[in-house]
Amino acid sequence: MSAHESGLEVHAVGSTRLFVMVWVWLAVITFIEVFLAYERLRPDLMLTLLVVLSLVKSALIVSYFMHLKYEKIGLALLLIPAAIFCICMIIIFFMPDGARLLQMRLTP
Repeated sequence: MSAHESGLEVHAVGSTRLFVMVWVWLAVITFIEVFLAYERLRPDLMLTLLVVLSLVKSALIVSYFMHLKYEKIGLALLLIPAAIFCICMIIIFFMPDGARLLQMRLTP
């Protein structure tokens, strides 16, 4: 009798060592972000670096700690459009304020 026939579901999960390594990488990325916050970089470079590092951290968290790495493609096809929609809404709501602040900064 297979696991499917007995009513038990079998999920692939990582080992404790894998989760510790992911946690260590998350801590390293966090320390890099904190270090960058104290550096005097150009704002556009700093924001780009912080956004990229945050995306890597969120991908690690979603993949391993939320166990979505082992899910079927259908779940990813559900989550990706929702994430794109949220990002677009954030841009739509914050872009006018950003443009206004930029205009205020450029005018003497």
